[in-house]
Amino acid sequence: MNIRFGFLTMIMALAAIPLNAQVYKTSTGTVKFYSHTTVEDINATNSTVAAALNTATGAVEFSVSINSFQFKKALMQKHFQENYMESGKFPKSTFKGTVEKNSAVNYKKDGTYSVNVKGKLTIHGQTKDVTIPGKIIVKGGKITLTADGKDFKVKPADYKIKIPANNAAQIAEEIEVSVNCELSKK
Repeated sequence: MNIRFGFLTMIMALAAIPLNAQVYKTSTGTVKFYSHTTVEDINATNSTVAAALNTATGAVEFSVSINSFQFKKALMQKHFQENYMESGKFPKSTFKGTVEKNSAVNYKKDGTYSVNVKGKLTIHGQTKDVTIPGKIIVKGGKITLTADGKDFKVKPADYKIKIPANNAAQIAEEIEVSVNCELSKK
């Protein structure tokens, strides 16, 4: 009888977990980056970003295909993918982290919440601990995750991205990264 009671208790506990665990996902999120120098401005956009958020735990994940960044100039895109990012060796960048103070976000009520997301950012095969300021916007049953390039900056040197000396004046030491991903419940 104790075995049955223990088994039933375990089943009931496991059945309760999905009620709290709400996973929101997208595969059409957007990541943009901007590099400003006195010589040249560089903009690129990637609109095929995969992202997921578990509202119960605050776990956040992003995956960005390097070859999906689009530039105004084809030559910039080629140099970015082949020379700087080496997309053949490092085809994607990822982020895995957690929303700090996740319990302060009311995922059931429309609103905008300023948050910090702390985790590991992997670019060009290098992983760094980062804290990214951003916003979680809850509206109409959807969740949007955003980060502004003024607050989220990446240094290529930190990720061992080599910029040839003859191009150094064209690429900023810090690249502004903006994120906008609208997630739906899955």
